[in-house]
Amino acid sequence: MRIGLAGVGRIGSLHAQTLASLAAVESVVVADADPARALEVAERLSLEAAASPADLFRSGIDALVIAAVTDAHPELIVRGVEAGLPVFCEKPVAPDIGGTLQVIKAAGGAVPAVQIGFQRRFDAGYAAARQAVQSGSLGWLHTLRATTLDPAPPAPEYVAGSGGLFRDCSVHDFDAIRWVTGREIAEVYAVGANRGADFFRAAGDVDTMSALLTLDDGSLAVVSNTRYNAAGYDVRLELLGSAGSISVGLDDRLPVRSAEPGAAFPAGPPYPLFIDRFRAAYQAELASFVDLAAAAGPSPCTLQDALEASYVAEACELSRRLHQPVLVAAARQ
Repeated sequence: MRIGLAGVGRIGSLHAQTLASLAAVESVVVADADPARALEVAERLSLEAAASPADLFRSGIDALVIAAVTDAHPELIVRGVEAGLPVFCEKPVAPDIGGTLQVIKAAGGAVPAVQIGFQRRFDAGYAAARQAVQSGSLGWLHTLRATTLDPAPPAPEYVAGSGGLFRDCSVHDFDAIRWVTGREIAEVYAVGANRGADFFRAAGDVDTMSALLTLDDGSLAVVSNTRYNAAGYDVRLELLGSAGSISVGLDDRLPVRSAEPGAAFPAGPPYPLFIDRFRAAYQAELASFVDLAAAAGPSPCTLQDALEASYVAEACELSRRLHQPVLVAAARQ
């Protein structure tokens, strides 16, 4: 199989390595808005380079992987689908709900599958938590606690174009909660704070958030995220049920130290970045996409899945601005 990769920044470079390592992939063609960067990655990994992302469609590829900047996602997804290619695209589908709906409409009824990159669905811990819910071993869930804590803020220019903490970061937690529980999020009450750099406020964003989510079966989920967690990259999901509980991310690399006398846990070095924490998940995600492309199977994370998570993010942003609870249904209007 011949795979085209659009975008070879930090995550794109990792994807290039992963694709090149898969037995089913015979060749990889990379492209980037910066041709020199694409050429450097191609030479370093012994891949082919195209002059631009648009040139990928003239290079005889069998499937398309998109890791370009967000603004380029809609056009590349639609072009890939129209060319009859299976498409993998890093989240988000588009910068906003309107753009996402346009992509879904354009791709409607198309034969090629589109897979959106929510890599936590391919993490062993999240998969085990999902299985625990499905098995009934936890009983009925009453509380979920999710957190994504970045070690340090991204660059100001990234924040300005990111869509904000809810849409850029927390959307991963929203998708994970939907996927693990099999439930929809019905209502949100979100707040945000700015105690760090001024560029967050200047962009209309917050550097820290908390949200109380009510699921459609009455379960409650608390999501707490920040751009400032110098102890290390910390991602967890706890599920508490009537018959048991389970935690994702509770290992020796947890970047929290115990205040209890004599406690030795955790003992390992924290993950410095999200790529380090989810490296295996990213690799499994792309391996799944290559299998999907070869067998024309169903997508494990559809455009509609991405839309549903985005609706929750939009509802949280609206709740933060209004200082009141918001039904997710309100984000659909």
